[in-house]
Amino acid sequence: MSLLLLCIACTPELQAQHSKQRPYKPVSQALYDTIMHMDSMLFNAFNAHDPEKMGRIFSEDLEFYHDKDGLNHYEKTMESFRNVLQGIPDINRHYIPGTIEVYPAGDFGAIQTGQHRFCHQENGKPDCGTFKFMHIWKRTEEGWKLTRVVSYAH
Repeated sequence: MSLLLLCIACTPELQAQHSKQRPYKPVSQALYDTIMHMDSMLFNAFNAHDPEKMGRIFSEDLEFYHDKDGLNHYEKTMESFRNVLQGIPDINRHYIPGTIEVYPAGDFGAIQTGQHRFCHQENGKPDCGTFKFMHIWKRTEEGWKLTRVVSYAH
């Protein structure tokens, strides 16, 4: 009997019904706007190739998890960004519309997820990659700081 129920649950109609997701709506529009502002400050600095401004947004206890490179902390992350920005002078980052979500993380801060695209010119042609990310933002006395980054699907 349980096998029959399992088979019925696997019908395309039921799968489609269960796979429908509600459109994302921020729990708090104010929090969403704040985090998007902080994220835009971070990546405006990235697109302007200004790692010092980026460094002021990262927390000094930063943990940056990358699916190819593993774990890096603040100093190594900043070194990596300096190398990328010097080595690829036209690199830039843009959001993938409709993918960014922000959720409160209790009294700590916020969780931001989404997809972004990094592009630059390679042999006269655009070379772009779309990747997934999760940012953990902490509300501090000095303002919002990015404390954890998870970058994946490279």
